[in-house]
Amino acid sequence: MSTPNSLAKRILWGLVIGVVAAVVTLGIGYFHPPTLGLMRKISTAVFDPFGQIFLRMLFFVVIPLVFASLASGVAQLGQLSRLGPLAGRTFGLFFANMFIAVMLGLMMMNTVQPGHHLDEQARTQLLQEYGGTAQQSIDRSAGQPRMSFAVLVDMFMPRNLVGAVAGSSRDALGDVLPLILFAILVGAAATQLPGRQRKRVQGALDTITELMTRIVGYALELAPYAVPAMIYSVVVKVGPDVLVALSVFVVGCAVTLALHLFGVMSLWLKFLAKRSPRTYFRQIETLLVTAFSTSSSAACLPTSLAVAHDELKLSPSTAGFVLPLGATMNMSGTALFEGCVVLFVAQTFGIELALGQQFILMLLSVLSAVAVAGIPGGSLPMIAGLLATFGVPPEGIGIIIGVDRILDMMRTTVNVGSDIVVATVVDTQMRRSESPTAP
Repeated sequence: MSTPNSLAKRILWGLVIGVVAAVVTLGIGYFHPPTLGLMRKISTAVFDPFGQIFLRMLFFVVIPLVFASLASGVAQLGQLSRLGPLAGRTFGLFFANMFIAVMLGLMMMNTVQPGHHLDEQARTQLLQEYGGTAQQSIDRSAGQPRMSFAVLVDMFMPRNLVGAVAGSSRDALGDVLPLILFAILVGAAATQLPGRQRKRVQGALDTITELMTRIVGYALELAPYAVPAMIYSVVVKVGPDVLVALSVFVVGCAVTLALHLFGVMSLWLKFLAKRSPRTYFRQIETLLVTAFSTSSSAACLPTSLAVAHDELKLSPSTAGFVLPLGATMNMSGTALFEGCVVLFVAQTFGIELALGQQFILMLLSVLSAVAVAGIPGGSLPMIAGLLATFGVPPEGIGIIIGVDRILDMMRTTVNVGSDIVVATVVDTQMRRSESPTAP
């Protein structure tokens, strides 16, 4: 398999080639319409099916990956309850960090609304491109009952779990909400098992996660070829409007990610850790550069531990607990991105998510971010599952695949930067609580 950096370059070059080829085709088609008609037919007959191979490899792993990774993550928490204040502070800050990130992302999406940069003609062509699936989703969305406690129970706890998760032949994916709840229940039950049995269950779940992650890796090997095929097909059929919407989406996500890392985390450093944000970010500059270049939280862990010890002078016990755990589950950048993608794709198809649905999206973005594999592109299957959950065609993820690598580097930087900030805040709080002069 390719290294993450070489694969990222190939995907980005594929995106550029696809966009340039599509723009050239549109230019030729302006003067010679039969050429544009021919290329649209070729896109439908060749490029679209090839792109579907890539997408459906991702769809294959959604159900087992969501279940196994989330259940394993919960089962892993069984021993942490013994750690008391350290675990309580760490998990509280982890989830506060992710919730704030998703909230910022959804606020940006509702303000900027990049998916609404498509005109009606472009949106109509996009609906036709996805074979009526999107229109069916709009019709279902319009017919949904208003959010209530009874509706929430039905959404999370259907009478037939297997039937809800399996979905119908017309749906690319089933309903992921009950699967998430079932995975949490299985993980919680596993924590109550005797030590040896719990380890066997966790080992089996980790094995399934590893297998599904490898399949995601196979799919990503196709990405340098599938990305130009899909972006070429969409631009040639829909027109340049989709590039404008995509550009606004990328800029909006990048600004919001930067706001969370250098804005929200600076406030945490100043008021919770009593440190100068400017000095602090200079101290962790090497770590942020490493995160941006590797796009992997797991690969940054040795650098995180070294920076925590050498530059920040954090307690080894606190850093050794918070940072490895954060590299696994404190994914604020990923959670922010997942929520933004769901709203963006919904907006491009003209599917409006009500305030109650967006609140559920916020919760699910946090939960699914915890379950994301720590590899480049690991969030793509989770996003496909979230799209299906909210009645948005999962195939719509193809619109953002090409720019995912750019944003992956940015959101990994936010993930890793947030980890080290949380470790610093926890260390400060632990020192205060252990100090003889502490109130």
